[in-house]
Amino acid sequence: MPTRTLVSEEEYLQTSFEPDCEYRDGELVERNVGTPSHSDIQALLITYFMRRRKAWNIHIFPEVRVRIREGAYLVPDLAVLSGPKRVEPRVLTTPPLIWIEILSPDDKTIRVNRKVREVLESGVPYVWVIDPETLESEVHTPQGSTTLTAGVFRIPNTPIEVPLSALEED
Repeated sequence: MPTRTLVSEEEYLQTSFEPDCEYRDGELVERNVGTPSHSDIQALLITYFMRRRKAWNIHIFPEVRVRIREGAYLVPDLAVLSGPKRVEPRVLTTPPLIWIEILSPDDKTIRVNRKVREVLESGVPYVWVIDPETLESEVHTPQGSTTLTAGVFRIPNTPIEVPLSALEED
């Protein structure tokens, strides 16, 4: 069960936590710590996106605080923003194009689903949830959810295409 501590929003924004916590309406919410396979997938995705950042006009932010609404800050494993780089001093306030969650063994389905729902409601168009052990993944959009049977994440009408199972070959 995650530990919950009450703090003010300003105190949360002024404090660093290891690992970083999320913040919902006055409560600090601990995040599950990743495993080596979690870290491996995260590093491979960062590398893959970084190599394409200019061609795809994107910016990659691992484990950054994102304000999803007043009083709520969540931390994706990876946030991908499109367009010109914006300078946001303490947290991202612009919804990412892609919000990536890499599952940890202690993640509970109900908590992950709640987070996906909140992130989509904040204006993020694509939430990609990945199981680092099996490479199974789902993409959630405001229109619905899809299991990626071929393991390739794509954004229609863009050059963005990420073949999850081939990342190590890149």
